[in-house]
Amino acid sequence: QVQLVESGGGLVQPGGSLRLSCQASGIAFNLYIMSWYRQAPGKQRGLVASITSGASTNYADSVKGRFTISRDNAKNTVYLQMNSLKPEDTAVYSCNACWKKDYWGQGTQVTVSS
Repeated sequence: QVQLVESGGGLVQPGGSLRLSCQASGIAFNLYIMSWYRQAPGKQRGLVASITSGASTNYADSVKGRFTISRDNAKNTVYLQMNSLKPEDTAVYSCNACWKKDYWGQGTQVTVSS
């Protein structure tokens, strides 16, 4: 059974930082492109960042220079370090694993507010 379990969300003040984690099980993690998506209320889900099996990364323009995606294949875990957070970063963040199939985590809420 494939599982993607996110953690690390919460409430943070503008300018603050959070680190999201997504631990995968049931897949050959090192083969998968791992991504973080987010969905704010009333908006479509969109790509935040992705990292390939070879550790090439891609970021949405809105988070470039503030967010960093990384992976630890030994721990089957992908991370999203989020710095200089803004209120507009408030959303449910979901982990995605993509290779021959797509798998999704349940999502974790990130709220940026004073």
